[in-house]
Amino acid sequence: MTGNVMQYFFKEARIKMSITENVERVLTDIEDAAAHAGRDSSTVRLVAVTKTRTVDEIAEVVAAGAVHLGENRIREASGKIPEISGEPVWHLVGHVQSNKAKLAAGLFDWIDSIDSKKIIDLISARAQEENKTVNALVQVDISGEETKFGASPEHARELVEYAADIAGISVCGLMTIGSFGVSADVTRSEFARMRELFDRFRDDPVVGPSMKELSMGMSGDYKMAIEEGSTMVRVGTSIFGQRNMYP
Repeated sequence: MTGNVMQYFFKEARIKMSITENVERVLTDIEDAAAHAGRDSSTVRLVAVTKTRTVDEIAEVVAAGAVHLGENRIREASGKIPEISGEPVWHLVGHVQSNKAKLAAGLFDWIDSIDSKKIIDLISARAQEENKTVNALVQVDISGEETKFGASPEHARELVEYAADIAGISVCGLMTIGSFGVSADVTRSEFARMRELFDRFRDDPVVGPSMKELSMGMSGDYKMAIEEGSTMVRVGTSIFGQRNMYP
């Protein structure tokens, strides 16, 4: 059997797998990757990314055991979040626009993409109005790509330190997105640099106490990210298949 034929049958088999089966497979992958790195798998959170997915699909992933759910469009999430029963923990994994930051603070438990003092202030104001504290991650552009959102490694520390004195928001760590269309070696190098940055922050007497989470890794590279130290992986396609396109 040729490689192309094998890939076809593998793809078809994955399509036929249910969401529940895919969640179980991803959780097993997380356990295996953690064990390979000599880590306890309980230190790695799965965030099931539900963007463009229906309420029924999201309900199935929650029933399969996914506690943390990620959305990247605030308006879309606002229509779905009230429809999901149980007590999922909602993450905003997409870029936060300033005109929607207050809405995001009201909807989400976590905002994983903080990249400016202005956004910190807006989230803080809304969170205080609702008497809540929003957990947050500072997004870092570790690859230095101009087209990416995120603070530079140098600016990231300033944001973490700034947020420490702001009510209504608790910065718990860092997040990054690996470069697209690059080799696995390049991606691993980026994750390794991100882990080094996280370790420096964690050892810092000023910002270190808040450094609990390092979010990196998606469907194509979450196992590698765990091996490099990620504590939070954002997985969508490997659970739901190719996502529905936005209108």
